Amino acid sequence: MTSETITAAASGTWKLGDLEINRIGFGAMRLTQNGAAFAADATPSDRDRATSVLRRAVELGVNHIDTAAFYFSPLRSANELINRALAPYPDDLVITTKVGPGRAPSGEWLPHATPEQLRGQVEENLRQLGRDHLDVVNLRIVGTDSIADRFGALAQLRDAGLIRHLGISNVRPGHLAEARAIAPVVCVQNPYGIGARPEQDELLRACQEHGVAFVPFYAVAGAGREAGASGVESDEVLAVARAHGASAAQVRLAWTLHRGPHVLAIPGTGNLDHLAENVAAGALRLSEDELTLLNSLHGGTA
Repeated sequence: MTSETITAAASGTWKLGDLEINRIGFGAMRLTQNGAAFAADATPSDRDRATSVLRRAVELGVNHIDTAAFYFSPLRSANELINRALAPYPDDLVITTKVGPGRAPSGEWLPHATPEQLRGQVEENLRQLGRDHLDVVNLRIVGTDSIADRFGALAQLRDAGLIRHLGISNVRPGHLAEARAIAPVVCVQNPYGIGARPEQDELLRACQEHGVAFVPFYAVAGAGREAGASGVESDEVLAVARAHGASAAQVRLAWTLHRGPHVLAIPGTGNLDHLAENVAAGALRLSEDELTLLNSLHGGTA
């Protein structure tokens, strides 16, 4: 499929609270380094190329960028690249960030933040991005423990005006109800794509029921996670790709967007050509037969 003139508007829109965005966004995780994200031996990305990708994303209608203060490699910070490339920010640009995890300057992972430490993480994001408030902050967690204390701490920062909207990331279905009992939740960010575990479909449906955006990560990479896609693709995905003159990655993104009007996509790249392809995936319309074929890989139709 032709990608040069397709913008993110082709994907349709959704609202994060009162902030309307195009459903195809941009994830900054892979922007700071060459190779796998967070790898100890990662080489820093080229600064000019990274800023060019960010500026081109906005030119292509991307108005939702996902980032975090812990997205960095030697010499490169995703937040500071975003600040350098895009400030003063367009009025319609929504920047979503995450707190909870932390990394030492050496790159080593630190214990997840306590409720008392979350304010410092929020303030670090504010400093790096050059903002006086954050549009959306996701509490990212690991495990099944209660999130009430940590989400409650973020709700207090929201009440103080440092945060506009709240979300949760890497959670289980029960966490959504727990968070919603404390403060409004505008998005859930979880691993999701063709072949995801059944509990992720349960969470996707719960989000739709409550008008909450479901924001998959690893929609293209799948089991490759931080390392990216493996390059080995199923016959079913390749068949649909050939029928549309599209790439396998575009088909995977399109399938994800077809899961519901509340489903967003935040594919990331440091390559201008891949950026255009990712944005163009928002215009790819799959037939019912194609969806049935791809759903057979996923394990159902729900």
